[in-house]
Amino acid sequence: MRSVWSGHLAFGLVSIPVRLYPATEAKDVRFHLVDPATGRRVRYRRVVGRQPEPAEGAAADELLEDDDAAAAAGSHDTPSSGEGPHGAVAPRADDGASEVEVAFKELARGYEVEPGEQVILTREELARVRPQRSRTIEIEDFVELTSIDPVYFEKSYVVAPEAGGGSDKPYVLLMRTLERAGRVGIGRFVLRTKPHLVAIRARSGVLALETLFFGDEVRDLSALAPMEAPVSIEDRELRLAEELVGMLAADWDPSAYGDTYRQDLLSLIATKTRRRAPEETVVAGATPPGSDAEALMEALRKSVEEAKRRTRSARPPDPTSEAV
Repeated sequence: MRSVWSGHLAFGLVSIPVRLYPATEAKDVRFHLVDPATGRRVRYRRVVGRQPEPAEGAAADELLEDDDAAAAAGSHDTPSSGEGPHGAVAPRADDGASEVEVAFKELARGYEVEPGEQVILTREELARVRPQRSRTIEIEDFVELTSIDPVYFEKSYVVAPEAGGGSDKPYVLLMRTLERAGRVGIGRFVLRTKPHLVAIRARSGVLALETLFFGDEVRDLSALAPMEAPVSIEDRELRLAEELVGMLAADWDPSAYGDTYRQDLLSLIATKTRRRAPEETVVAGATPPGSDAEALMEALRKSVEEAKRRTRSARPPDPTSEAV
């Protein structure tokens, strides 16, 4: 696997040569858009619309990455009708009443400051404020892992020591120190074209890096789920709910929770190709609770009884007991 970044991880006067690898792998079933009559791929073209249309814009760093990808690939865009020989842009008529195809390299970026009013930025202007790629992740603080709400975690990476760089000992030293202290290192760096806030932590005998959302990127969660009126919870309801949680308490096992939708898609595809779909764990759905207090209590009682029944059936027989 290719690393996505290489450089140094620094804390104090210690600098560790490292490489960064994605810690997760998306397993989504990816489809191409095709013409059902011929099975041929459907391609997109960029056109200037007849009238301004509201659209969800891309972030500046995403647009810069698009430029990088196009440049690295030699711009695989199919030449549009507006391009002349050797990719030169030919003059085009634009009466504002028809859609006009535009070559990728002609595009600029527009930021809507008010409805109907945009500030236009060229690639050159964006490149002038583009952050420089980092060669070092400097750890600024060490904080308790439990103090970071999971909502701040964005994406996971594995930090690997650089082979032959003499980094094994300081790498293991930092990892074990973080394990014993129960803390994570907080730092910043630029990955590709975007600045990131990161948390370095010890996990499964290696160092892991979590990119974090910045503070102003996390919404006020309480404002998104306001209560219409104060809610009163009775002690008996709380005790029964706690009993249910205790009965269903388990160790975390990610392999027990499969993506049933992906499995259904793969099974459907397998029926058309006569290939066997990969096996995945099927997870049963939960029963929705009742809408009032009594229905809630009844649902809790039944849930506790079912949990007790499952616990009894899963318990191995006592070898000291006599058969009747």
